[in-house]
Amino acid sequence: MALPDHNAIVKALDFGGNGATVAVKDCIDIAGEVTACGSAALKDSAPAASHADVVENLISTQCHVIGKANMHELAYGMSGVNDTFGTPINPRWPDRIPGGSSSGSAVAVAAGLCDFALGTDTGGSVRQPAICCGIFGIKPTHGRISRKGCHPVQSSLDCVGVFARTAKTLIEGMEAIDPSFQRQPMTAAPRVARVKCALDQDVGDPLIYAVMEGLGDASYIELPLMEAAFEAGMTLIGHEAAQAYAPLMAQPDKLGSDIRKRLRAAEQITSKAVQQAEKIRLDFTAQIDEALTHFDVLMTPALPVVPPTLAEARNPATLLPLTRFLRPFNLSGHPAIVLPIPVGCEGLPAGVQIIGRKDEDAALCEVAEWLSSTLTAFAKEDTA
Repeated sequence: MALPDHNAIVKALDFGGNGATVAVKDCIDIAGEVTACGSAALKDSAPAASHADVVENLISTQCHVIGKANMHELAYGMSGVNDTFGTPINPRWPDRIPGGSSSGSAVAVAAGLCDFALGTDTGGSVRQPAICCGIFGIKPTHGRISRKGCHPVQSSLDCVGVFARTAKTLIEGMEAIDPSFQRQPMTAAPRVARVKCALDQDVGDPLIYAVMEGLGDASYIELPLMEAAFEAGMTLIGHEAAQAYAPLMAQPDKLGSDIRKRLRAAEQITSKAVQQAEKIRLDFTAQIDEALTHFDVLMTPALPVVPPTLAEARNPATLLPLTRFLRPFNLSGHPAIVLPIPVGCEGLPAGVQIIGRKDEDAALCEVAEWLSSTLTAFAKEDTA
């Protein structure tokens, strides 16, 4: 049963058509509403003058917008904890983090408050909370979905993404926000390659990796630049956040302590570090493009570990590994989907991530729907 108050919706709304119900992350403009981005520093800002493009697309497809979804402050955190608007409560695992930064969107879907929800993903901010809350999440190809009306305004990594309880609804969500999206029914089983380097990392829970092993025969490949891509993604996210939120640092007391600390550290990122990160972006992107000439889909664990409890998350070190396999594909720009599968006798949150060729988001969604039945069967077997 859903808990009575999830802190998922920061403001209830009621507009649009009579189609699918949708929650919209609070860093996406809705005309007449303040885009607070989960921050006390912005909650008294002037209302948005117009809808973001993705909201206009929702309206044009007769979706019904039910509210603005809560989020980690300034979309710059992985726990989903928000002291200003309240921390969204993970419906299935209320003692664990909801994930960030699109915490409210994930919780709203997991709790059944809406059919699907919109979030944004700069370094895993759709995919990580999706797995934390046991649902599906997609980061589309970078640049495919318009970011006009999204914040921060400038980002070389950020994408608008979709949360849903099923792969089928995930596809419907993509159709609603992307007029160019055309379904591509599968005509043959996809060629899947499991990423071997993901299984060789020191950080990881054996139960998580067992999910990968349990999905039948598949090739293994190595991606030697995965770790470097993770670090490069951290560098570029920090650099771009420091630029975007520099005006807010003029009144740092209005920002949460974790955000202040993170932005101060980001201000120290050098131009040389940015240049090195951009070089890794090029090299890693080429590596993924080459791998996808031999395979249709690459697969990694969604998270290397089970999401920490809220108490454990007070130590930032418990959060850093969570985007280890997610963040690199923000850097490369490839579409990626996470599929949930609980692990162990306790049914703890976990799952897999699949990565496809750029602009073949529809094909990747079809693979996700095909795989979802396999994951369901594996979950039943694993918890029997």
